[in-house]
Amino acid sequence: MNPTLLRARSVVKGYGKAGLHVEVLHGVAIDLRAGELALLMGPSGSGKTTLVSICAGMMRADAGTVEVCGREITGLPDPEVAKVRRRHLGFVFQDASLFPALTALDNVAEVVRMKTGVRMAAARLQATRMLDSMRMGHRLRHRPDELSGGERQRVAIARALAGDPDLLMGDEVTAALDGHSARLVMELVRGVVEPRRGVLLVTHDRRLEAFADRVIRLEDGRVVGDDPGGWTGTMGDGTAAGHGSAAQAALHDRRGVARGDAGGGK
Repeated sequence: MNPTLLRARSVVKGYGKAGLHVEVLHGVAIDLRAGELALLMGPSGSGKTTLVSICAGMMRADAGTVEVCGREITGLPDPEVAKVRRRHLGFVFQDASLFPALTALDNVAEVVRMKTGVRMAAARLQATRMLDSMRMGHRLRHRPDELSGGERQRVAIARALAGDPDLLMGDEVTAALDGHSARLVMELVRGVVEPRRGVLLVTHDRRLEAFADRVIRLEDGRVVGDDPGGWTGTMGDGTAAGHGSAAQAALHDRRGVARGDAGGGK
């Protein structure tokens, strides 16, 4: 059985002060194993974004525990939580949140350099390979305002995979995309799931269920369902996902670069 990458237990979170306090999570428990792509679904206001933010170490729970790759982060000081996040997590935001002044290449390369410690030349080499795997090799020198919404999200996914994280999380990554772009993004995300990596995505988008192993449903701050997704092992056109994908090849190649080439100039 693949290892558990994420374990949240009895998570409680509320907002406001006494008299105006609203509790949005009521003792929530979820797990994610390596090799899984799970969706966190539910109506607006159900607590999905709050829960994934707590699981990613970007927000504190009021009560309960969260373990990431076997380490409980709930009581850690902020600098230690940041170390766990840097080592084990990648996150994709709804609006991509790219650096506007940087090209697609340098948006990824700067994070590679920060997470792995390689010099900029090696970081750009790794970033180029990852962007190629995201079908963005022809747009390396373009800035975010020169890219479409789907292209910006593909850059954001490549950036989130910098440092080869165990967990990839995202919040409404296809919300602003048309059907073709959403499918392309999900094919690429599905391609980076492997026996040592898992993916957890917040979404309202029912189209994504076809790519998921599990669908965790939230309502009113409580888990009300944990059901099988629609993933069958192929992309629907008969193309298999997994270790043979371009994204997987780039990831494995990048691990070798990060281990063996810390040189190069800026």
